[in-house]
Amino acid sequence: MYLCSMKQKEEHFALLWDLNPLWQTLTEEERKSIAEHVEIVHYAKNEIIHCEGDESEYVWMLLCGKVRIYKEGIGQRLQIIRLLKPYDVFGYRACLADEPYNSFASAFEDSTVYRMKRADFQQLVRGNGALCYEVTLMMAKDLAFSEIQTVNLTQKHIRGRLAESLLLLLKNYGFEEDSKTLAMLLPREDLANMSNMTTSNAIRTLSQFAQEGLVAINGRKIQILDEKELEHISRLG
Repeated sequence: MYLCSMKQKEEHFALLWDLNPLWQTLTEEERKSIAEHVEIVHYAKNEIIHCEGDESEYVWMLLCGKVRIYKEGIGQRLQIIRLLKPYDVFGYRACLADEPYNSFASAFEDSTVYRMKRADFQQLVRGNGALCYEVTLMMAKDLAFSEIQTVNLTQKHIRGRLAESLLLLLKNYGFEEDSKTLAMLLPREDLANMSNMTTSNAIRTLSQFAQEGLVAINGRKIQILDEKELEHISRLG
């Protein structure tokens, strides 16, 4: 982990105001205050950003790279809750509630995030009605996603869960230039952790999808060949 230089900070903020709807609600004075107080931090691949149970010191937003949010279960088995894309905000619920973080966050690849102290974030939310509405909307969407994921991971069969995970990766990160290959190199273990299954089951089911012509596999690269059929499998569960 290391802090970015002031020049890098200014470059990141030039994008921040335009691309994130949460911060488009801020006044010029509030933007200046954020620029003075927040820190932009770089994390190396697999580096922990925060742990479950840590005091919620900061609200975080991903600027570039990929971050995974996960929990540790029995036998230290991981359950990936979310994979974040640039400009996603995380850690905000714990900061609003003055509670410890209830999950882990780590950099899936080299990633840059900004972090704002809890007290500064709370002050902004209290003083800006439009920002408060955007935060409420964000929390409502996250809650809806969590409810859907709970059903998907506990009631769908293995094929349905894996198809759902592949579609989620496509929605979050899209394709590479060939319009087929997922723009996400995900180890089979992480794909299994997303899908609430063992790694061996994830490998076997992904191979079945390849045999059926739904996907093509080249190492960690996965091509989506039949998106509609994957959606059908996901709906059937």
